[in-house]
Amino acid sequence: MKHIMSVSLGEDTVAKIQNLLRKGKYRNKSHIVEEAIIEFFERGGKDDS
Repeated sequence: MKHIMSVSLGEDTVAKIQNLLRKGKYRNKSHIVEEAIIEFFERGGKDDS
């Protein structure tokens, strides 16, 4: 089940996301963010749960 979240991002980050979308590498912004978070945890990102 997916959950809706709201985030604030800097202009540079938004521009990079828009560029990835234009290139067709991802379906939408949510796809980019989800993939980035998955990669963060796979690389040993801190998980305090």
